[in-house]
Amino acid sequence: MIRLYTFGPAFGLPDPSPFVIKAHVLLKMASVDYTTDTRGFNKAPKGKLPYIRDASGTIIDDSTLIRFHLERHLGVDFDTGLSPAERGTAWAFEKLCEDHLYWVVMRERWLNDRNFDKGPRRFFDVLPRPLRPLVAAKVRRDVRKALHGQGLGRHTFGQMDEIAVRGIAAIADVLADKDFLMGPNPCGADASVFACVASMLSEYFETAVRDAASRHANLVAYRDRGMARWFPELTSDRAVAAAPAPT
Repeated sequence: MIRLYTFGPAFGLPDPSPFVIKAHVLLKMASVDYTTDTRGFNKAPKGKLPYIRDASGTIIDDSTLIRFHLERHLGVDFDTGLSPAERGTAWAFEKLCEDHLYWVVMRERWLNDRNFDKGPRRFFDVLPRPLRPLVAAKVRRDVRKALHGQGLGRHTFGQMDEIAVRGIAAIADVLADKDFLMGPNPCGADASVFACVASMLSEYFETAVRDAASRHANLVAYRDRGMARWFPELTSDRAVAAAPAPT
């Protein structure tokens, strides 16, 4: 059986990481039996989650590589029924979420002091008390450096929000009145887009991107539809929305 390494539910989400949520959805879409393990971060091959260990013991250490692995070894076509043009559009929106909007979500959680104090700071509760502020400060510097290297971090928060609003509107425009991004059934990109939209709409944090996304009723409905389909255990337990980050 496949073992998926995760952080665990937090912030009213299946996982604080959109990429872990994406991996969950891909495995569910592929109808694969799997278990989860929240103790794998320190052994993560690339220093990040998610990664999986398959039945043969092979480790696949990236959410997109997990998708490729499922396609190659299980014969899953996550984009079945889509034309080449539709497959290209779906892939482009997946990358919009992962290589662009993800960084805005990261900024809101890690570099906004109020959001950091109520959310990510809890990640460091497992450390000895004297080390917590030192390690937290270093990680925040690393996040700021990564944002600067990616490019978006060179802008002001207002400029980043303005750019993000355009991306959010693009998702809403393409989704329109469809159940999923490209039609009545989910495709591979929905794993990423759903994870991104759900993360932006988390009520745990006060953010400009949450406000922008919540103004699109179809995005809220899309989030709710995905939660009911893939994570019904969380939709029936609203207390999770107030749960702190895992420690």
